[in-house]
Amino acid sequence: MKTRTILLAGAAMACMAQGAAAQEDLHFINCGSNDAAEAAVQAKHVAAWEAENPEFKVNMEYVPWGQCQEKAITLASAGSPAALAYLGSRVLPQLADAGLIEPVELSEEEAASYEPSVLGTISFNGQYWGVPRAFSTRALFYNKDLFEQAGLDMPDGPQTWDDVMTAARAITEKTDARGLGIAAASFDNTMHQFLSWLYANGGEVINSDGEVVFNSPETIETLQFYADMVPYAQEGPVAYDRGKLEPLFAEGKIAMMQQSFGFRARTGDANYGVTWVPTGPSGEGHSTLLITDSLAVFSGSGVEEAAMSLAKYLTATERQAEFDDVGGWTPVRDTELTRALPEKDPNWSYFLGSVAEGGPEPQVVDYNALQDVMNESIQGVILGELTPQEAAEEVADELNDLID
Repeated sequence: MKTRTILLAGAAMACMAQGAAAQEDLHFINCGSNDAAEAAVQAKHVAAWEAENPEFKVNMEYVPWGQCQEKAITLASAGSPAALAYLGSRVLPQLADAGLIEPVELSEEEAASYEPSVLGTISFNGQYWGVPRAFSTRALFYNKDLFEQAGLDMPDGPQTWDDVMTAARAITEKTDARGLGIAAASFDNTMHQFLSWLYANGGEVINSDGEVVFNSPETIETLQFYADMVPYAQEGPVAYDRGKLEPLFAEGKIAMMQQSFGFRARTGDANYGVTWVPTGPSGEGHSTLLITDSLAVFSGSGVEEAAMSLAKYLTATERQAEFDDVGGWTPVRDTELTRALPEKDPNWSYFLGSVAEGGPEPQVVDYNALQDVMNESIQGVILGELTPQEAAEEVADELNDLID
C-alpha cells in the first residue's frame, strides 16, 4: 500500500474514532425484564431514534422491579443520575419533590390524546412529571362453571356488591371453591385491589382540593364489604398477593378475582367471563384503579433535552400503540387501534369503558408510607383487629401527617 493511501486510511480511522468518542451515552434504566414481549418493540424504536440522533448512544439497562426504582433514585440522589427511567408513576411525586426529575411539557394535542384521568397519574403540584408508558385497568374475572354449579342466574356476571356477596356465599356453600379472591399480603396490589373497590363505591383517598377524605362513609362501606366477604374468600387472605391468587382462579379454587386484561393468558382451563368491577352501594357508573408506569427524565445528567426527546419519541401515538398491543396493556392514548379493540375482543369494553371514571393511585411524596398504613388497616379489618371505622380513621390520620 502506498504511503499516501496509508495516511489517508489512518486519518479516516482517526476521524471515525473521534466521532465515536464524541457520541454521548444516554443511560436508560428500564424496570422489568428484557424478555418481556414489548422489549423487542422498544428496542426497535430506540434504534430508530438513535438513527435520527447519531450523536447519542442509548445504554439500556433492564433491572428487576424489586430493585429498579431504588437504583434509579439512589443514583439520582448521589448525583450520578440516569438520563431517564421507566418506573411506576407512583414515585413521581417523591422524585419531583426532591428536585430529581424534570417537569414534562405536553402540547394541547399531546394532552388531548390522554384521558384526563390518565394525566392524573403523572400530576403533582400542578405539573406533569412523567410521560405515561404502560397502563393497566381492572375488571372482574368470574368462573362461569362455578356460577352454574351454584345455581346462580347471572349471565353477565355480578354487577353490584350485593351480586358479589350472593354469588360468593352460594359458591362457598354449594361447591368446593371459595367465592372471591382477596389480596391482603403486605404488597402493593393489596392497596391496589382495595382502591378499585373503593372507587367503584364512589370513594376517594385525597380529593381534588388536596384534602384527605379516606374516613368517609364510602370508605367505611368498602372496608365493611371486605369484612363481610372474609367467610367467602380463600383461607388466610393476608398470606396472598395477587400473583398467588392467579393459580387459585386458574384451578377453579376461587370463583372471582380482580385483574388486568393480560390475565386472560394465565387463566388456565377456567371457563371465565369478564365484567366491570362491580358497583358499590354508593357508587355510580363504572370505575377502576388507574395505574401507569412512566418515563421520567432525571435532572443533572447533562443530556436532559435528548432524554426528553427519546421519551416523547417512544410514546408518540403510533409507536405507543404498537408497544401497548404487543405487551397486552390497556392503551394509554386514544388511537384508531384503541377504538377498534372491542371489535377484536369484546372484553376490552370493560377495561376501556371504566377509564373516564377511574382514579389514580394517591399522589403523595412518601408512597411507601401510604401503602404500609393502608395495607395494615386492610389487614386489621380482615383479621378482626380493627372495625371499618377505626381502620378508616387510622389511615386518614396517617395521611394527614404525610401531606402536611
